[in-house]
Amino acid sequence: MYKSILVPVDILEEGLTSSAISHAVFLAKLSNATVRLCHVLPISSAIINSYAMGYAELKDRASVKAEEELKKLIAGIDLPEDQLSYSIAFGSPRDEIVSMADEVDADLIVIASRRPNITTHLLGSNASGIVRYAKSSVLVVR
Repeated sequence: MYKSILVPVDILEEGLTSSAISHAVFLAKLSNATVRLCHVLPISSAIINSYAMGYAELKDRASVKAEEELKKLIAGIDLPEDQLSYSIAFGSPRDEIVSMADEVDADLIVIASRRPNITTHLLGSNASGIVRYAKSSVLVVR
């Protein structure tokens, strides 16, 4: 059924993250698929403008923290170690996740999303952008 499942996670959103991981693990067990967790650290114009004020150090600290949290998540997943991996990217969450799905040849992206509200209707959400641009199937978990 599936060979490679990509799970974008937000390490600051435990409820959403655990929901997406649960679904991905269930599907991975059914089809013996690999699961790759992906966390994207967005780059805003404020961060870019602060480059001269230690952006590289800020980026390094954010990467270290994200990696620590991803390792904790991986340790709690009931799958063999050889079926699990993670990655960290910087940029637009939508673009980085779609790119990562292509890069790892994911045949499914499992992403959690909140119920839409006025903000997501005006600005859009990461999940809707991924659904719109991904070449692979996308499962949105609520």
